[in-house]
Amino acid sequence: MTVALWLLAAYVLGATPTAYLAGRLARGIDLREHGSRNLGATNVYRVLGWAWAIPVALFDVAKGAIPVALFVHWEGGDPWLAVAVGIAAVLGHVYSPYVGFKGGKGVATAAGMFIALAPLAVAIALPIWGICLWLTRYVSLSSILAATTFPLLVGVTRPDAVVTLWASVALAALIVFSHRANIRRLLAGTESRFRTRKELT
Repeated sequence: MTVALWLLAAYVLGATPTAYLAGRLARGIDLREHGSRNLGATNVYRVLGWAWAIPVALFDVAKGAIPVALFVHWEGGDPWLAVAVGIAAVLGHVYSPYVGFKGGKGVATAAGMFIALAPLAVAIALPIWGICLWLTRYVSLSSILAATTFPLLVGVTRPDAVVTLWASVALAALIVFSHRANIRRLLAGTESRFRTRKELT
């Protein structure tokens, strides 16, 4: 029962539609109808700017980090359960019941989960994401690259954490799947590149 409550709480926290709420609070709009129509921090930036995008990104990261960190601190025990709590938060973000089970891509919340489980791997993955974004200006491609290389980083930095490694493989697959429309646009050459607010105006 205790584990079930942890999983439910992590899912509910993860499902909090941060980007959607930001759109409503900032301009009374539904971000699913503006910009890239995605409920993620990148689209918040495109439509609302940094002042809203940064808090949304930080909250999305916290949705993954907090339940895992608290579970490990208070419950300890089986690493599979700690991973399950993190995955519940990510699934909540991607499949949020508050927005018709069509939430964000899960990258920030998954990063938060692994900040609690494999912080060094996250610290290495962030520059990979940033360098790819700087070179290509594709947020989607940068996220996919960081996600697909992340299991290797976990294997190198935490070779004893088999459960965390398999969780990183599963979540990399989920993130790639959630970017399937972006992948089609990348292949077709129609994916939108990241632009600064000055360029957007």
